[in-house]
Amino acid sequence: AQRLDEVLGEVSGRVIAAYWPIRGEINLRPWMTAASARGAHVCLPVVVEKNQPVEFHRWTPESAMAKGFWNIPVPAAADPLVPEVVIVPLLGVDDQGYRLGNGGGYYDRTLARLAGDVLAIGVGQPFARMRTIFPMPWDIPMDKVILGDGSLDDHAGAGRVRP
Repeated sequence: AQRLDEVLGEVSGRVIAAYWPIRGEINLRPWMTAASARGAHVCLPVVVEKNQPVEFHRWTPESAMAKGFWNIPVPAAADPLVPEVVIVPLLGVDDQGYRLGNGGGYYDRTLARLAGDVLAIGVGQPFARMRTIFPMPWDIPMDKVILGDGSLDDHAGAGRVRP
């Protein structure tokens, strides 16, 4: 959380997509609450259609939640936002910023679709580092990676092109 604050700086007025943690992912819910209190517009991913990009729906600490795809909690009220920052959970990450997730390719599809300069920040456990994930042509690398031990890898400007 502290490293996210350092990377993002002032969050007031910014639209930031986070995630609801599952299966041992780093729990950012306290950070999401604090960012919301500081004026950030926090949103969560919602699978609207299987195997398609996700939408991001506004979330506040007071939001009623419903069961979404894979029973992951999502905001009950659909209030879509377009994020300028997407915080992505990861299970593994390689030296080029390519990540392993829970499968399905939802984040890769979504990041490829988002227009403009969207900052993609991967967040994972300290043991997530690996030599390579053997990325496929559709995989989208993270701009920055923050791990639970506080380490930060900055891949922005590394000459990578999103498909």
